[in-house]
Amino acid sequence: MTPDQWIALFSGIVGGALRVGTPFLFVSLGECLTEKSGRINLGLEGVLVLSAMAAFGGAYLSGSPWVGVLAGALAGGLLAALHGALCSLKGVNDVATGIALMMLGTGLAFYLGKPLIQPQAPQIPAIALGLWSDSSAVRSALQVNMLLPLGLLLALVMGWAFKHTRYGLLLRMAGDSAHAARALGYSVATIRVIATTLGGMVAGLGGASLTLFYPGSWNEGISSGQGLIAVALVIFARWSPGRCIGAAALFGGAGAIGPALQSAGIGWGYHLFNTVPYVLTLVILVLTCKPGSVAQGSPGELSSAR
Repeated sequence: MTPDQWIALFSGIVGGALRVGTPFLFVSLGECLTEKSGRINLGLEGVLVLSAMAAFGGAYLSGSPWVGVLAGALAGGLLAALHGALCSLKGVNDVATGIALMMLGTGLAFYLGKPLIQPQAPQIPAIALGLWSDSSAVRSALQVNMLLPLGLLLALVMGWAFKHTRYGLLLRMAGDSAHAARALGYSVATIRVIATTLGGMVAGLGGASLTLFYPGSWNEGISSGQGLIAVALVIFARWSPGRCIGAAALFGGAGAIGPALQSAGIGWGYHLFNTVPYVLTLVILVLTCKPGSVAQGSPGELSSAR
């Protein structure tokens, strides 16, 4: 490889970590918020796909990408709220309901999104981080989603709020010991419904990033399983919003290896490297989800439910 190819490859991986990692960041933060309350949402794949479709449709119909971002967040919040409400009923299982909601969300998105496959919607403006370089490959690779700074700020605020605010304490109490929360007179069901809904809205921003920035179009395979991968990503981040930033960058960079190789003019192994995020997910689950063990940082209610 020539020096220019190495630069293009490195820039592609770094740029991919920023671009591809943005949806991972929002979805993992949404799931982190949900799981902190003691509830797991395996329907995040449906939330992500439905919000991606809603964001694209909102931007296309309104002519504004920011209206699309709002539509994506609302769609994600509504589907997650349904999950939260159903799981509050007696005898309803979180995992089974999540799988059902995943199918509902993807089904609705595919049905309602049929007319949106061909049109183009206004895109979220990019932040150019590669202006320092004379290389067009570097400048192109370092185009960053304007939602990324919002995701970074949100991760920091969530981490601070979990530790230093009354609402963060209530959320962690509901997730660690539902009996203690009830003994103090708080409604665990209400806390979890609110947390699940807000988590869905945050994940919905990840869906908006998919269709309104990268790859910037709507199709039925837009998410590539990122909603399900986010569950493993939260485990890897040990339920810490701050660590979700690094985990999202890692998964984003892993997902960008294949396209980066292609942009550098390397054709071999392209499709093989596209499997890296899924292999990484499998490795993380194998290493962290051992029978009889509890992952460090896991909310107590999730641990007792396994």
